[in-house]
Amino acid sequence: MRVFSATLGTETNTFSPLPTGLAAFQQHGYDPTGVADEALNPFAMPMRAMRERGRQLGWTMFEGKVAFAMPAGITTRQAYEFLRDQMLEDIRAALPLDIVLLGLHGAMVADGYDDAEGDLLARVRALVGPDTVIGAELDPHCHLTSVKCDYADLLVLFKEYPHTDMLERARELVELCVATAQRGVRPVKSVFDCRMINIFHTTREPMRGIVDRIQALEGHDGVLSISIAHGFPFGDVADIGTRVLVITDDRRADGDKLAAQIGAELIALRERFMPAYPGCEEAIDEALAHSGQPVVLADSADNPGAGSAGDSTFLLRSLLNRQTSSAVLGPLWDPVAVSIAFEAGEGARLRLRIGGKCGVTSGDPVDAEVEVLRLARDASQDGLSGTRAPLGDVALVRIGGVQVVLNTTRTQAFGTDLFTQFGVDLASTKLVVVKSSQHFHAKFGPIASKVIYVNTPGTATTDFANLPWHKAPADLWPLAR
Repeated sequence: MRVFSATLGTETNTFSPLPTGLAAFQQHGYDPTGVADEALNPFAMPMRAMRERGRQLGWTMFEGKVAFAMPAGITTRQAYEFLRDQMLEDIRAALPLDIVLLGLHGAMVADGYDDAEGDLLARVRALVGPDTVIGAELDPHCHLTSVKCDYADLLVLFKEYPHTDMLERARELVELCVATAQRGVRPVKSVFDCRMINIFHTTREPMRGIVDRIQALEGHDGVLSISIAHGFPFGDVADIGTRVLVITDDRRADGDKLAAQIGAELIALRERFMPAYPGCEEAIDEALAHSGQPVVLADSADNPGAGSAGDSTFLLRSLLNRQTSSAVLGPLWDPVAVSIAFEAGEGARLRLRIGGKCGVTSGDPVDAEVEVLRLARDASQDGLSGTRAPLGDVALVRIGGVQVVLNTTRTQAFGTDLFTQFGVDLASTKLVVVKSSQHFHAKFGPIASKVIYVNTPGTATTDFANLPWHKAPADLWPLAR
């Protein structure tokens, strides 16, 4: 068996002011010869699963390049075409192939390519021919387009949000691709369009029960795989929206019926998936009134993992204006402030301008007297599915009763070690503010006495109707404009 694997992707927030160029891929998750360290890039899980299976069965394996960028704005044409063409060159050099396994995201939008990964899959298919099995692992926050479905034999999406099952889904993808290549199954896709955009947290009901039920259906009555494409609600493209994907073993009618049933359930529950979030002041009031600690506040609209800058000051300013005595916030992306803190040194006290640098959704900078508590070079935190997520250089500073983790590599909050490795005692801290929409929940949920999702301004706001849409269908719930 001759098998090839590579990774290319990002999650494009078309409302973000930050372009995604080649440097964004090189800084976040890039390896020109394959994954040098499996612990560094969670979107290269198909390659890891290929290695596991291929070593057992004696496959001839080919590893292409790995390139994944932190979510931001539209990917430049030069960056996408360069990385795409590199992958195609690697595939061409490995021909003939029985299986191609790709780690993608599914919501990459490039200049001139609203469905960049659909374009990639079409070109891969043209290169390898009709008999090679093409399988791709996608993020549930993908745009599940007809082009992707047409050119890939198998698409498997993570089921969990936060994405704690990336390796498990990659292993599932590999097994299905092998069964297809050996003519053991004939995968047929059924897709149901829910005509909505929404947020689906699998850590709570009703989504928890739905995920459990679809997993129980897999492997029975010809059902090979079921995926729910949440859709990426900050990508202004024609194919945005929630879709259900059912893959059966040559049972299209059954698959169509099941996809429609699951889709109808999602539509019926749509109001429950996305409750209203409190604003900054209301959220802080609620947190301070809660008897336990820590209370975790999620600044989801300024989540770098959804393409936001990660430098907004709205919650920080509210905490300071209220003279909050026990709070920590991070990570706040500010390379300039970090550089100044390093120059001043640990223990220094100085005036420092923090955040508010990327646009109106970042708020105004905070000018304050700070104490530099800790400094660290090339730091990292626990990431998705057992990986490590780079933080870059870090400065922990204190402004009155508020500690702030400033960093140089734009990223969201994943692990509690974002704070604890720098000496922050979370158990004795009343308010913990994380710049993240949901991935924080895997590590912070177990230690939080309460979690509050906050409605702050930002390019990843859940106030979908007021985003400046141009390409999204006008009849999608809750847009209906």
